[in-house]
Amino acid sequence: MTFLSTTGLFVLTAIAEIVGCYLPLLWLTDRAPVGILVPATVSLALFVWLLSLHPTAAGRVYAAYGGVYVATAVLWLWLVEGIRPTQWDVLGSAIAIVGMAVIMFGPRG
Repeated sequence: MTFLSTTGLFVLTAIAEIVGCYLPLLWLTDRAPVGILVPATVSLALFVWLLSLHPTAAGRVYAAYGGVYVATAVLWLWLVEGIRPTQWDVLGSAIAIVGMAVIMFGPRG
């Protein structure tokens, strides 16, 4: 897989995970009805399926996914929660993406 396709799949995976966790939070904080747990469950199932689509060792995929998750969560903070990321949020996200690239695309012996 190319850098763009791998990263894109990781971003979709992260969105599915974040939605699957954010919706129950809305219910737990009395901002949504209990029915919100149905799409949350579907979103988490989608998350698991998407994570399984990478053609490499699961541990490597999970480790690299974490970097994209960090960056996607910072974007979520801004776009959904309306909180503008700080320069440190952006720097941390960039470092996490570099970490993902090293793990996924580094030479294998």
